[in-house]
Formats: sequence, structure tokens, C-alpha cells
Amino acid sequence: MNANPDLTQSPPPPASLSQRFLDLLERWGNKLPDPALIFVLALGCTWLLSAWLAAVPFTETDPRTVVRNAAGEVVSAQPIRVQNLLTGERMTQFLTRIVKNFTEFPPLGVVLVAMLGVGVAEHSGFVRVAMRSLLQITPRWALTPMLALVAVLSHSAGDVGYVMVIPLGGAMFAAAGRHPLAGIAAAFAGVSGGFSATFLPSSLDPLLQGFTQAAAQILEPERTVNPLCNWYFMSASSLFIILAIWVLTDRVLEPRLRRISVDGEMAGELRLERVSPRERRAFWMALVAVVALLGGLALAAAPTASPLRAPDGRLTSHGAPLMEALVPLIALFFFIPGLVFGYVAGTLRNHRDVIHGTARVMNTMGYYLVMAFCAAQFTWAFRESNLGALTAIKGATWLQAIGLPAAVTVVGIILLSAGVNLLVGSASAKWALLGPIFVPMLMELGLSPELTQAAYRIGDSSTNIVTPLLPYFPLILVCCQRYCRSAGAGTLLTTMAPYSIVFLTLWSLLLLLWWALGIPLGLQATYSR
Repeated sequence: MNANPDLTQSPPPPASLSQRFLDLLERWGNKLPDPALIFVLALGCTWLLSAWLAAVPFTETDPRTVVRNAAGEVVSAQPIRVQNLLTGERMTQFLTRIVKNFTEFPPLGVVLVAMLGVGVAEHSGFVRVAMRSLLQITPRWALTPMLALVAVLSHSAGDVGYVMVIPLGGAMFAAAGRHPLAGIAAAFAGVSGGFSATFLPSSLDPLLQGFTQAAAQILEPERTVNPLCNWYFMSASSLFIILAIWVLTDRVLEPRLRRISVDGEMAGELRLERVSPRERRAFWMALVAVVALLGGLALAAAPTASPLRAPDGRLTSHGAPLMEALVPLIALFFFIPGLVFGYVAGTLRNHRDVIHGTARVMNTMGYYLVMAFCAAQFTWAFRESNLGALTAIKGATWLQAIGLPAAVTVVGIILLSAGVNLLVGSASAKWALLGPIFVPMLMELGLSPELTQAAYRIGDSSTNIVTPLLPYFPLILVCCQRYCRSAGAGTLLTTMAPYSIVFLTLWSLLLLLWWALGIPLGLQATYSR
């Protein structure tokens, strides 16, 4: 395999109609302001809209305020209200919250802590040698599906795929002589666009099930929902996601990306030479360190009374200490083998080299920090204003009012969830708002809560990759710019648009076909109420 071709030399094939359309979208997208400024402008719009709509009375009930008695009857409820953020009290609150908004921004700590370990692994050469060794055993044609498989499996670990798998995708493709943006796009599509598709149970399953069961009990107080009620369907969806990523990346996206020069700071980092005997020995020593870490972690987690387990005894429950420690563990699993490799290979001579490696990767995160600061302020204001909740509830109420046939209503729920996802990022926050509306509404039509939840998960996943309001969007953009300086928000959005369109369309059709064939969605799951 030639690992070092010039990625900018091959002439691109004649542009198709779809490619010309994407080129037009990219040109217009890159004319948009910098993403950091977009968040600032969105913050200003949120303030103005909150002041305008705060005086408007809405009749729709806010499901978060509903209180029911033991019989399931509504005792009290409040209509949804927009909060005016331009009052003196609210602006003072905002000013006092600015630092907390930034430091408590969920992706910030995840990214920075993980990158500390990655920095040592990169600086020592461990990543470079690992990529070369991996490519020696992976056929070139299988690189994309293998990356997509890793991205799908990362769902069991929550959000860590964003900081582990997506940068890995760019590195793998660059090391193989392919365009690194194609690797980033394939990994991003698997980690985020197919977020609900997974072979393995994840913390998202019980998180959504809790809201679904509570919503179902509005009509049937004894109704229960199994946490794995969508497992069969989502496992099959994983195969669909991997296949779609494979075809779109290799046949549609990568030919189009050839015109983008690879000229960023990482452009030459992975133009790999042959692995020397000393590097090979260092690599195997690093792998021994990884195995030792895994063995120690397994021994620590094995006892039923392990402090890594949740109160229910499970390791993968939502809120289990092991799940909450995944990011530091990932940093450690990069740091230790990187350290071992560096000292054996001679690329790390003393502790100053180790510190330099971590500082070097932190230096590349300055742009991300600026965007994260702006995104954190907007996210807090948008949540506090109730504008996202109002959008979700208005859409759900409209969908209920038009009285479409059952199958069309399910598709409508998918599309509405996809649209709301462009404004409200958290899957659980959206379902907390939409579940109490969608689940009883479809139960009245004779459809099960499990089917409604599956429809929501499709819409919630498919548009993650085309919204700049995704909390991890700044990180993905920084990953792109490390390889291609000219990559902007428009480049990333138009690169991901085909994935989003295909996922949303074909995944919805897959659910309808699954339903028509009567295949169970998961454990103890039905289609009818």
C-alpha cells in the first residue's frame, strides 16, 4: 500500500449535478460568519425573541409542570411560557453565570481531559506507529467499514467517540494516503449521525426508557417499558448505518474532497516511513501496557461490590462510576502506552518531553476554546428562555391536530424530532419534552410506546451532523482544520449533508418495513398499544 501519495494531484472526475449542488452549498456556507460569531448572533436573537414572546400567552401545556395523582389524573399543570432574558434581573443572572456557563459546558472537560492523554501518544510517535501497524493488516477497501464499525461500537461509551474515534478517522485515512476529511466525515457520521444505532446496550437505552415509561403511564398507570425495547431494531440499524457510510464515503464524498488541499499542521504528521525495529519493539511494549491496564480495570470491576458499579450492580447503568470515569480512563489509555512507547523508542527522554507533548496538543485547542465559550453562553440562554421547549411543544401539538394516518404520523414524528434536534441538542432533554406528548398521542391511535421511541431515536440521530449547535461541532471543525486550513463550517456541513439525508430517508423506510414485517423492535416490545 502506498501510504504517502500527494492527495492534491489526482484530477477530480467531472462534477455531477449533486456534486455541483453541494459545491454551491459549500460556497454559500463558507460565506457565513465564523462559527464563534454565529453563536454570538444566535445569543442576540435569543435575547430579542425572548423579550418579544414573553408577553405572548400560549395555551399549550408545559409537560415538565404536569403533576398527577396515583390514578394518573392531572392535578395541576402550567402552560408553556417564554422567559424574558432582557430584564435587569435576568441580565444580571447571565453576567454572574458567564464563567460557570463556560466551565460547566459539558463537552469542554471531556475534550480537554481526553486530549491530554492523546497529546503524549501523538508526540511520542505511538499514534503514528499504531496507524502504520493497523494499516498493514487492514485492506484498503475495508478501511471505511472498519472505521464505521468502531464509531458505532463507541455508542456504548456515550460521547467519548467524539474525542476518540473522530480524530482517529482523520489519522487513519491520512496514514493510508486517503483524504483525512473523508475519514473525519465517516467517523462523525457513525458516532453522531447514527448515534442511536448500536449492537451493544448503552446508557441511552435506560435514559430514554425512563421518560417513555412515565409518558405511557399517563394513560395506563401499570404500563412498563423494557430498557432494551428497541435493541433488535437498533442492532439491525447498525448494519444499515455502516453500509450507508461505506457507500457514501467511498463513492460520493471522497471523490469530491480531492479538490481540498491537505495543508494543515497535521498534513505531514502521518506520512509514514517504514517502522524501525526499535519502534516495533516499543510498540509491542506499549501494547503490553494497554493489556495490563485492561486487566487491572477488569479485576477492579469484577467484584459485585466494586465501587465502579452502580447501586443496581451493573457497570453500564446510567450514572455508574465506570461510565462517569470513561473520559479519564481514555486519557490514561493513551497516556500510559504513549509514555512507554516514547521511553523505549527514545522519542521521550525526560519528563519535559512529556509535558511538551501535552502542551503541544493544548496549543491547537485555542480556537476550540473560543467557540466553546460562545456556544456555552448561547446554550444556557436558549435553554433558560424556553424557546426550544416552545418549538418542540408547538410542533407536537400541530402534528396531533392534523390527524394523519398512523404510519404517516410516525414519519411525522421522525421529521419533527429531526427538526427540533437542530435547536435542542440533548437527546434526553428533547424526549423529556416530546415524550409526554408523542407517547400518549400514538397510544390513542393504538400504537405502542416502543414504536414511538424508535421513531424519535431516528429523527434525533439523523440531523446531529448538520447542526452547528451540536456541542461537539466546534471540535469536529478544529479536527478538519488541523489537516485542511481552508475547511470552514460550510465545508463540514455540506460534507455531512448527504449522510444526514440518506440516514433520515432510508432509516425511516427501514422502520416502516420492520413494522410491516412484524419483526420485534426489542425485548418485550410490541407495535400495538
